[in-house]
Amino acid sequence: MKRISNPPNPYVSQYHEWLEEPPAAAPEVYVERARSILSENDSPDLSFRWSCNPYRGCQHACAYCYARPTHEYLGFGAGTDFETRLIVKENAPELLRKAFSSRRWQRERVAFSGVTDCYQPLEAVWELTRRCLEVCREFRNPACIVTKSYLIRRDVELLAAMAAEGHVHVCMSIAFADAKLCKLIEPQAPSPERRFEAMRILAEAGVPVGVMLAPVIPGLNDTEIPAVLDRAAECGATTAQFTPLRLPGSVEAVFLERLDEAMPLRSQRVRSRIRDIRGGELNDSRFNSRMTGQGQYWQAIEQLFEIACRKHGLNEPPCESDAVCRSAAGPCERPSRGAGILPASAGRDVHPAGRSTRGDGQMSLPFMLE
Repeated sequence: MKRISNPPNPYVSQYHEWLEEPPAAAPEVYVERARSILSENDSPDLSFRWSCNPYRGCQHACAYCYARPTHEYLGFGAGTDFETRLIVKENAPELLRKAFSSRRWQRERVAFSGVTDCYQPLEAVWELTRRCLEVCREFRNPACIVTKSYLIRRDVELLAAMAAEGHVHVCMSIAFADAKLCKLIEPQAPSPERRFEAMRILAEAGVPVGVMLAPVIPGLNDTEIPAVLDRAAECGATTAQFTPLRLPGSVEAVFLERLDEAMPLRSQRVRSRIRDIRGGELNDSRFNSRMTGQGQYWQAIEQLFEIACRKHGLNEPPCESDAVCRSAAGPCERPSRGAGILPASAGRDVHPAGRSTRGDGQMSLPFMLE
């Protein structure tokens, strides 16, 4: 059982340290009645404008997840809290329908997801992502999806129907070919083979599918680029993307702690390689540079990726192989970090059924996050 472990929250004035071994990090699910569901993105690094996140936090527990700091805005931690204190926006489909019904809506592409995996295990019960996609199909609104989850195969018929009208593209996020190495960094995510299988099922159903090889962690998984792309091509991928590791805010502490614990003999080498592609630092948060690397080592990674892509014809931008780009501006690329989030504290009363409520069915968060 994983123990509670969170780096200090910069938005909370107090920080508590455990005098003995921390207790187990037990899952808690909170229910939120959100006020809106679409987050608007204005980052120059991302090509889409709107994203939809039916959940907050992510059970996949990937050590490198750039979205971890968003949990700190809720008064939670970016470590085990992000993986176990999960938030469900139960009215997400209704809010999406409301947004699409507005005369001001221009049928722009919506990205699922930006700060969470929309097909994480919670989705098996709540089905919010499926219901949101049904709204997209009803309004003939383009969507692109990035996920690690095998659960997406549940919705293959829905996605195939959307694909037949050119309204969807799926990217399976696969950073490792080696299942053992994957388990060390993505401990609760489906194995690479399960993700490849989901990719094959989608491709055979006629859903445009690509592979998102992200993040590339120099010194750790960069040598696996050819193997990931080989397998992806075998399973029907037609597009490929990659981005380097990003360590914004508290993500750095979470990732380095996991790295030291899981592979102490490789930790220093990975640190050194990260600095090689980040100008001597562990992170570069500047626009127009945070989503790429620099230096000779990064150039070698780019060349390796390009050669493997050319081998399998994976160089085409993600949406140019279907009609998504023709009905919305620009290709779908990387997930966004969300927007419009305000720091505040959160209620923590847990419903006996595993849902945190105020007693009136609404989440104990008296503020809007999107």
